[in-house]
Amino acid sequence: MQELSLNILDVAQNSVRAGATLTEITVDEQPADDRLTISIRDNGCGMTPEQVGQVTDPFFTTRTTRKVGLGVPLLKMAAELTGGGLEITSEPGRGTDLRAVFGLNHIDRMPLGDIAATICSLIQCNPDIDFLYTFRHGDASFCADTREFRAVLEGVPLSTPEVVAYIGGYIRENTAEIQNQSSSDGGIEP
Repeated sequence: MQELSLNILDVAQNSVRAGATLTEITVDEQPADDRLTISIRDNGCGMTPEQVGQVTDPFFTTRTTRKVGLGVPLLKMAAELTGGGLEITSEPGRGTDLRAVFGLNHIDRMPLGDIAATICSLIQCNPDIDFLYTFRHGDASFCADTREFRAVLEGVPLSTPEVVAYIGGYIRENTAEIQNQSSSDGGIEP
């Protein structure tokens, strides 16, 4: 995978397959600490300690349609290449929490990519599942929460093309605003 957003898509789809009704995705850029943290938390079926220990093995998967699972191992490798790491906590029946930490400005860090398109793909392909996307840059942040969009839309499906386009624009505009505000305040632009 050439972009971290594609890793996020893969891991979030694992949450969907695990029966999650809510998946929380956080991208946290901390330029002052030279750190990028990606967190994906779900309320799916969770994993046993044995499964958590095996999930970073590319030859371990719970899927029956293929014999390898590369999403988490590739994310772990990408984080470690930048001096970071990956940790997973999970409990059967309570969900899973994955956290990957990267050196923000490390030469080997893959670009984040089009995270707005990733979130929109998740929403469009899984319109009955809730997603909470949070972007943080320094002290500034914003959230895109499908539960709030549902309340405003009063029955209009989230998979409607106009709704998906709006959500993508909302994410892109708020991300740019936060990053531009930070760079105009003397912060480091990513």
